[in-house]
Amino acid sequence: MAVAQSHSSYSDEDGAEDQIQELHTATTNRGGSALTWRSFLLCLVLLPVNSYWVVQMEVVRYSAHPTTISLLFNTVFILLVLTVLNKLISTRSPGIALQRAELLLVYTVLCIGSCVSGHDMLEVFVPMLTWTFKHANSTNNWAHLINPHLRSALFISDESIYKSYYIGHDSVWQAKYIRAWLPVTLAWSLFVSLLLFVMLCINAILRRQWTDSERLTYPVVQLPLQITSEQAFQPSGIFRNRLFWIGFIIAGLIDQINSLNYYYPSIPTVLTPGFGQSYLDIGQFFTAKPWNSIGWTPLSFYPFMIGLGMFMPLDFLFSCVFFYWFWKFEKVTTVALAYDQDPRVPYTENQAFGAYLSFCLYSVYISRGYLKQVGQRILGKQSALDDSQEPMSYRMAATGIAIGVTGLLVFAHYLGLPYHIGILFFFIYFALALAITRMRAELGTPMHDLHFTGPEQIMTRVAGTRAFDADSLTVFALFFWFNRAYRSHPMPQQLEGYKLAEQTRSSYRQWSTAMFVFGSLSVFIAFWVILHLMYSYGAEGKSKMTFGAEAYNKLDGWLRAPELGKPPEFFAITAGFGIAFLLQFLRMKLPWWPLHPLAFAVTSSWEINLVWGPLFLAWLFKSLILRYGGRGGFHKALPFFIGLMLGQFVVGSLWNIYGISVGLPTYQFWQ
Repeated sequence: MAVAQSHSSYSDEDGAEDQIQELHTATTNRGGSALTWRSFLLCLVLLPVNSYWVVQMEVVRYSAHPTTISLLFNTVFILLVLTVLNKLISTRSPGIALQRAELLLVYTVLCIGSCVSGHDMLEVFVPMLTWTFKHANSTNNWAHLINPHLRSALFISDESIYKSYYIGHDSVWQAKYIRAWLPVTLAWSLFVSLLLFVMLCINAILRRQWTDSERLTYPVVQLPLQITSEQAFQPSGIFRNRLFWIGFIIAGLIDQINSLNYYYPSIPTVLTPGFGQSYLDIGQFFTAKPWNSIGWTPLSFYPFMIGLGMFMPLDFLFSCVFFYWFWKFEKVTTVALAYDQDPRVPYTENQAFGAYLSFCLYSVYISRGYLKQVGQRILGKQSALDDSQEPMSYRMAATGIAIGVTGLLVFAHYLGLPYHIGILFFFIYFALALAITRMRAELGTPMHDLHFTGPEQIMTRVAGTRAFDADSLTVFALFFWFNRAYRSHPMPQQLEGYKLAEQTRSSYRQWSTAMFVFGSLSVFIAFWVILHLMYSYGAEGKSKMTFGAEAYNKLDGWLRAPELGKPPEFFAITAGFGIAFLLQFLRMKLPWWPLHPLAFAVTSSWEINLVWGPLFLAWLFKSLILRYGGRGGFHKALPFFIGLMLGQFVVGSLWNIYGISVGLPTYQFWQ
């Protein structure tokens, strides 16, 4: 939340910002064009390959979920392979070697494609297109309760089409299947493309303020920048650094041994508690009330997360651990005081929503001067801003937002959502998206899942389901797929793409074109990759594609048992907003204040369970290095932690690819 304050604290307290800048500005970038025929062809070829890999991991095998964290190991691995191959080519034929900008453009496109294919977007949505028709029966009465509210043109209701989708052993590449699915996938691809376009336009407006004026550090992009650095293979580069290879070997060896243990249990595991797992649930040791209410509490060890944590501010790392246990003890206190008659108390999701909303509004507030100049530029009045070198003109970006949001509202209205409800729905959605994008750029937050805290959840909890008709509730359920959680959100990837464009001194407008064109194409590709794999394996057979039930079971409850709004749900949002505001105020007034307000928000949901341990270790190591080694020691130590990230990513990716190729399960280095 504290943009200026947080940024200053980060720089003055531990020098991490200076080190990050040193890491990727030590050389003069060659720059050049990013969108070339070579990068264009690479994107075309790699998008379906990458999407296939992601869906295999996250759906068919349900292991090693790359899109549930900010730094996607699959795209980092692909970038590393491309960079090494490009280096080999450059030694023989330097004239045809890819430039750094081209490599990073391909990386960004694959990141956006991964998010679209990922765990919180199309993987959730595709089964929803047939679910109620397949599972309607006399018991649930969905044929009369739900199906009449679905627009038949946007779903697959023909059993002869969807039957093989569920049982498998078939191919979607038959004329009858293609004819049935093509109009449906095109229509929904248009909807997702509109979402991506609005995000891109918002990023185009905010890029200059966040990147150039406030100089946010973008921790998540530091690894791809290091991999593609022109000095990477030189004597002073990362790949010639001894500490890097020590870190790489340590992390890689841990994963190698644990992977072998998966097939040969007689081989002992390293820093893992058991067969095929990378964490120990310490919650199982708390069996008596109220302490057993802490629930699932995994103690994990992920070397790559320790490495990523080294690029985050110290106070944020400490605050993540502090607030993780704050939320745990809040639950314990709730049970101890017998306030748990309502299982939703203490309304954690609502408190987090209030905190995210506070962060969004504060981010806009501190940019008000800049946004005023942007507004003047849009209206054709005199402005201090020159947008000729921006990703798009501010007027074009504003027009794009207006057209995109209008298209989304029309689409939602066709599905059955009144315009006034649609406006509120998408306002909340893009407010959360903006907050997530900002926190990634400022702090490099490793997770931002916000499970079950989307606009449809907040609106139905606060106003009650009785406030909405059946058509509106149906649309809420249909939009569940991109609001179930926000881990694989494409908007931060777009802004980070602009940061990579800045670092490579390439045209922002080329990057805008590439991110929109290939982002839209990736949606269509992801649909067909998922369909291909489901018709092959079966959505209810070998694969784990079971997300379709969640949205419609929720809708079934809404329609059968309408509820009034609950004032405590609203009060929890207000409390979360107030706590975040108070933490921000204390942070600004008290230089020594140790708690970062944003950590209060991001530690409220599921994903923090897996990373709080590594983040604590990152805080500990970083504190010790800075205390006893200073900035120089920190700078010298960073290659070791970069090695930890790449070591685990490379070995984990290779084992995963091996498992897919031979049809065997593999050790999950990331859950």
